[in-house]
Amino acid sequence: MLSNQTIEKLTELKLYSMSKELKKQMSDPHINNLSFDDRLGLLIDAECDAKHNTRINNLLKKAGLRQHACLEDIDYGSERKIKKDLISQLSTGIWIKEGQNLIITGATGTGKSYLTCAFGNYACRNNIKVKYYRVTRLLTDLSIARGDGSYNKLLLQIKKIDLLILDDFGMCILDPILGRDLLEVIEDRHKIRSTIISSQLPVSDWHNTFEDSTVADAVLDRLVHDSYRIELFGDSMREKYAKLSK
Repeated sequence: MLSNQTIEKLTELKLYSMSKELKKQMSDPHINNLSFDDRLGLLIDAECDAKHNTRINNLLKKAGLRQHACLEDIDYGSERKIKKDLISQLSTGIWIKEGQNLIITGATGTGKSYLTCAFGNYACRNNIKVKYYRVTRLLTDLSIARGDGSYNKLLLQIKKIDLLILDDFGMCILDPILGRDLLEVIEDRHKIRSTIISSQLPVSDWHNTFEDSTVADAVLDRLVHDSYRIELFGDSMREKYAKLSK
């Protein structure tokens, strides 16, 4: 009877996993072989694990990653020239805590988006706030925000994100207004928050994507300086896995 009352109180307190674990213990004929401390530890572990999983799922949902990807599943085929020691270094997450950036370049289909999302997934699993954008979508959102008066609010939201992922940079030429919008985002985060940016273009060609060369200088100086870089090579990963699936 006392255990049933405890279950009801745990439910009232919204400690659902502890309640579930207690029910499980009540149905286990061998549970009395454990000490009070051990049983209490199981209850607390159940609740902590559930809250941890819920927090991660919420972070992943808010991140809006383009695809499910994990660092553990990276294809290190020799033709891709991915340095395992660099991935291992980046997987510590120290660069995110220090507000450093990561640039990923490579031809279409070489796995840039997968790699950006793998780092995003890693960050979420380590309780780091992440947000994924295709660059064109981010700039569209900023343009809309400017029109409806929420521009500064959106910039503040982006500034607070621990790891911002900007995918597919360089897909279009940025006019002076769009260039300044991107500069606002990069300037707010400079040396404070980390950004991953991916592009089909080599970094040496990025300057040409801006109509305003002054804005280009400012963006690239803040984004590229002291950043980590990964350049992907090889054939299209989409074609590779399509052939394997057949």
